[in-house]
Amino acid sequence: MRATILEQANHAGRRGARLITLTTARLRLYTGSIQNSERKLEKMRADRRRAMSPGRLARRKQEETMSTGNMSTTTTSIEQLTINTIRTLSMDGVQAANSGHPGTPMALAPVTYALWSEVLRYDPAAPQWPARDRFVLSCGHASMLLYSVLHLAGVAAVDERGATLGRPAISLDDLKNFRQLESPCAGHPEFGEAAGIETTTGPLGQGVGNSVGLAMAGRWLAATYDRPGFELFGFNVYALASDGDLMEGVASEAASLAGHLQLANLCWIYDDNKITIEGETELAFSEDVATRFTGLGWHVVRVDDANDLEALKKAYDAFVACDDRPTLIIVRSHIGYGSPNKQDTHGAHGAPLGEDEVRLTKEAYGWPADEKFLVPEEVRMHFGEAVAARGAAARSAWEAKFADYAKQHPELAAQVQTLLAGELPDDWDADLPSFEPDAKGAATRITSGQVLNALAGRIGWLLGGSGDLAPSTMTLLKEESSHAAGHAAGRNLHFGIREHGMAASANGLALARLRPYVATFFVFTDYLRPSMRLAAMMRLPVLYVLTHDSIGLGEDGPTHQPIEHLAAVRAIPRLITMRPGDANEVTEAYRAVLPIGDRPTAMVLTRQALPTLDRSRYASAAGVARGGYVLADAADGAPEVILIGTGSELAIAVEAYEQLAADGVKVRLVSLPSWELFDEQEAAYHDEVLPPSVTARVAVEAGIAQGWERYLGPLSARKGEGGRFLGLSDFGASAPYQQLYEHFGLTPAAVVAAARDALGR
Repeated sequence: MRATILEQANHAGRRGARLITLTTARLRLYTGSIQNSERKLEKMRADRRRAMSPGRLARRKQEETMSTGNMSTTTTSIEQLTINTIRTLSMDGVQAANSGHPGTPMALAPVTYALWSEVLRYDPAAPQWPARDRFVLSCGHASMLLYSVLHLAGVAAVDERGATLGRPAISLDDLKNFRQLESPCAGHPEFGEAAGIETTTGPLGQGVGNSVGLAMAGRWLAATYDRPGFELFGFNVYALASDGDLMEGVASEAASLAGHLQLANLCWIYDDNKITIEGETELAFSEDVATRFTGLGWHVVRVDDANDLEALKKAYDAFVACDDRPTLIIVRSHIGYGSPNKQDTHGAHGAPLGEDEVRLTKEAYGWPADEKFLVPEEVRMHFGEAVAARGAAARSAWEAKFADYAKQHPELAAQVQTLLAGELPDDWDADLPSFEPDAKGAATRITSGQVLNALAGRIGWLLGGSGDLAPSTMTLLKEESSHAAGHAAGRNLHFGIREHGMAASANGLALARLRPYVATFFVFTDYLRPSMRLAAMMRLPVLYVLTHDSIGLGEDGPTHQPIEHLAAVRAIPRLITMRPGDANEVTEAYRAVLPIGDRPTAMVLTRQALPTLDRSRYASAAGVARGGYVLADAADGAPEVILIGTGSELAIAVEAYEQLAADGVKVRLVSLPSWELFDEQEAAYHDEVLPPSVTARVAVEAGIAQGWERYLGPLSARKGEGGRFLGLSDFGASAPYQQLYEHFGLTPAAVVAAARDALGR
């Protein structure tokens, strides 16, 4: 058999390429005489190619191409054809958008192919099957890799309830519209845009952080609901991570937590390509990743060649066989694999290859250079069947077993079905406490702890914990055990001092349909804000219990006193911020937000005690459900000035109201614990609570003024004009909280003076 050996792709001086050696052999297509001339043979090949479809041509060219060099010899099989289909779809998508990251999909196509085709327990026809394995693309910039795989696997589109819609989640046209408006193929994967996208990734480290929560959820579900003979609810979690993911602090926090919890159902696949946007990773990253993860309690496996399918399969088998710790598979890859001029360079990372380089790369793959978005039919059949056959069999067996489970354990099955539907039990709020009037009262963090415990008794999948602050945040579930490596059913989670990893893990718990809460001091939302923002973006019902909410925490001083934080959390779209002003507002705040299954909530609570209002004198706290309500009004219902308070400052506003009313001022008192819920009420209700004709308004809140103009109108220092805001414009100080309120002018007397000034008196 004769062959023409092409020039070595990494030959010195050839366009400066940093490629492995590519050796391509044109194989004979017939068994004629060996004396036939090469020119005649090539003419016969060309004639046959012209008669082929593009897909058959791609297959034939693959059969004629073999690569050798310092990476393993590639196959000429349907497997290699499928891998190169993933690569070329990714290249074409990025090139069509003239934007994106082609290099990582080109490198990791074999890694993803091996996982999906032989390992992942996943049924494309039922992409929300609860026992499916989860695949998280933490390196979200490589999104075309995920979209191409979802397309080739034939993952079905589903509606909000999980019912299939009779069309693919990602169509070929969707791939052609990568990064375009209204395409599900966004620049980075977005949860909810298409089935198969298990979480929103892009901000590096977040995906692997979410994967820890998903793995915790899988273990918790199995420990809580499995019964002898019914091992139904566990699943494995695979996360594909980049150098950048592992550099981010959130990944270190999450990895430490996963190692401590011995999450043996968690596998991170580290793409060790040694390239970042600025150049080679050695510019800023020289640690021994394997040693670090070994120290964190992980099982570490190495694959020296991302194209070695057999080695990849052995690595995945090693993960499955490891039952006492999470696994990190370190895969040595070459970014932009196959690109003659951009492989192993940062030029393949964050920009399209360019039309000429795409052609050259396709030629190196043995692919029709002029074909775009080519999917050979045998590839679609092979990959779809490889994933679907195993997944469908597993799902069918699971459904049959669950039906039997429901007969033998009907109460547990009902709980599972309610949980998976994202709903609450019918009687979830039956035990919520109400509180008698009490001038001394209690800190809202304390009443929040009582409410949380009441909820936990009714909602079996409510679970959570704090960043090592449970005694202060009052978030320990008293009747529940601790979640630990040897006790996955515990509902008290201990995240340690890892706020960012905690919040990222909470997103993973919520993605598995559990109802997680996480707690810390309000000021430390600075550490977890990226995950909070993504929870809002994904519409996850994560509950953030945030205590020590103001200068009211006192002596710990300005490092711990939130000033700008209320404005910061209120600025996050879709996030509900709740700042209840007494014990009964705490109860009603939880009653209002728990049924909202598509938004996170920041429950902002005090360290210091607040009086519990006498609801026979003041309006019912049920008004909290509307975000704001009239707590007390002028005698004739026609106020001339309105006072507005939130949280700990509501009590200050109440005292000011009583003084003004005693002096004959027609004053209305409004409690406004949630701007977001109030803003969603109809305009008529807004005007009922805050009549436009009453422009003399005073708000008091121990934070900055940002945003208050929407309720106060233009803030003015001129007597008789505009609204007034009593708050803070600088950091706090260290002292007993009573002194701090006096020092910063947050007192009933100051509110009274501001109200009179607004009235021009």
